[in-house]
Amino acid sequence: MPGPGHPHARLAGTTSRFVTALAALGPGPYTVDGFGPLRARPMADLHAALSTLGATVVHTERAGHLPVVLSRSGLTGGTIRLPGDVTSQYVTALMLIAPYLPGGLRIELTSPLVSRPYLEITSAVMAAFGHGDVQVGDEVITVGPGAYRACRYVIEPDASSASYPFAVAAVCGGQVTVVGLGDEPLQGDAAFVDVLEAMGCEVERTAEATTVRRRTPLRGVEVDMRDISDTVPTLAAIAPFADSPTTITGIGFIRHKESDRIGDVLRELARCGIAGAELPDGMRIDPGDIRPASLATHHDHRLAMAFAVIGLARPGIAIEDPAVVSKSYPGFWTMIESLRRPQ
Repeated sequence: MPGPGHPHARLAGTTSRFVTALAALGPGPYTVDGFGPLRARPMADLHAALSTLGATVVHTERAGHLPVVLSRSGLTGGTIRLPGDVTSQYVTALMLIAPYLPGGLRIELTSPLVSRPYLEITSAVMAAFGHGDVQVGDEVITVGPGAYRACRYVIEPDASSASYPFAVAAVCGGQVTVVGLGDEPLQGDAAFVDVLEAMGCEVERTAEATTVRRRTPLRGVEVDMRDISDTVPTLAAIAPFADSPTTITGIGFIRHKESDRIGDVLRELARCGIAGAELPDGMRIDPGDIRPASLATHHDHRLAMAFAVIGLARPGIAIEDPAVVSKSYPGFWTMIESLRRPQ
């Protein structure tokens, strides 16, 4: 619909980036904004790409950040160059609008691609809605011109959110089943249970569900989580309960998520008495005894939910700003309480 419009993404970085690209297709003006922590997150590469494609992009406060005003102005397709190691959300945002660009779009990546499974999800969803002319490569992504068509689409459970109840089974023992997350998941984060399996958990997958149970001590692991980076805080919450250190690599880019998901996680774990070290491309976390502490969430829903796993396993853990989970999982605390009660 024609502007003026004022979409407000609150704290949701994914939403803000997708809506920013979508706004470039309309006549505008559309002012995309968010709360303070979202305004601090980088958007410059996406804004520059949209400008190259012919959109009018006006920063009202700080260049490369929200708020930004967009409108269509001779929008074209063609070739753009974009870093692949900052966030896959820029690439996904452009893929989603690419069918409506004259001639489609070719995205040349100037650095190694991170979180590739999210681009595969994007391609699969686009195909489900009638546009299958998408090629996702390590260096180039191409999308042909076309259009979407309406369809009935079944959405599987959020694999990133499922990592938290799975983590509870890992640290507390017992068993957790997530119905609807089957043995052929679309989401890359479903592979988080493979990490738990390497730590000593038992994992059972059927067509309808995934179950995690633990009956033996946890082992530390060394794992590259480049493609499942949203579950890094979850593994960081499990690591202190293992019998050896856990080293996570391939994740340097998560320093620029809702929080610094390397430095902030390690600082909060230190408040619990857990030692660790920041690495150039990741972190190491040592096992240890959890002591009571109040843990800051740094405006990050994933930190709050990960720290809740620690609190369920050890008394005396308080989570500051617990409402931050509403960004992605409004019913999170109810779910956690259900795991506390005997079934």
